[in-house]
Amino acid sequence: MKDGTGSRRMLADEVSTAAMSPAEARLLFRGGVVTPTAGWCAGYAQANLIIVPKAQAFDFLLFAQRNPKSCPILGVLDAGETSGPLLADGDIRTDLPQYTVYVDGEKVAEPTDISGYWRQDLVTFIVGCSFTFEAALQEGGIPIAHIDQGTNVPMYRTSIWCQPAGSISGPLVVSMRPIPASQVPDAVRITSRYPAVHGAPVHVGNPEELGITDLSRPDFGDPVQIQEGYVPVFWACGVTPQAAVMESKPALAIGHAPGHMLITDARDSSYLV
Repeated sequence: MKDGTGSRRMLADEVSTAAMSPAEARLLFRGGVVTPTAGWCAGYAQANLIIVPKAQAFDFLLFAQRNPKSCPILGVLDAGETSGPLLADGDIRTDLPQYTVYVDGEKVAEPTDISGYWRQDLVTFIVGCSFTFEAALQEGGIPIAHIDQGTNVPMYRTSIWCQPAGSISGPLVVSMRPIPASQVPDAVRITSRYPAVHGAPVHVGNPEELGITDLSRPDFGDPVQIQEGYVPVFWACGVTPQAAVMESKPALAIGHAPGHMLITDARDSSYLV
């Protein structure tokens, strides 16, 4: 089991994380590297994770179907399965940099290996992530603040309530990227072509309209500096299922640590429409 002491400092300076293959990155994470994954494995899709007991799996599937903007499902592993087509030869229990474990809706641990929590009734949902379209934004000349500033993307609970499903309910979570005002239309156009990974923004401008009162205090991730002339732009976020876990309090649930994603073998371009 990993001890969680890995960090970005473990990476050799000469190694380009953007040039790594997903299998190489997952092997590093399995070995103990802990880092947000924005900018890793250029050209490959990243994904959120939510794992629940089979008894709650249908409710989560229905919750995702009713809230596709925030919970676009890329794949599902059957109960007890630890690998699948999106992570060939991988292991869902070890191959993310960090996880979050919830018991009765309360966060109890942030391990780098969930083998000790694994049960044969656990069903894994692999959910689209907005990191997938960031390379397209950069190719379009749009700066990504959290990548440029070397931090995790800021994420916020909103006052908007998702459509509930069975025992599952909770608020919409959004990620925020400050965009130069003149480039906001380009950011909307580019990301709208990736509906499987959240697609176009859900809001542009005043965060208070989403119930967010202080951009310097994200609920997940890290704050970023917002330069003059930049506008906060908000995308639906795959941390929404974890906010639902906190609200709905299933006996056990496991997610990725926000910003510490599963890097899949799927190409970004496979989700482009």
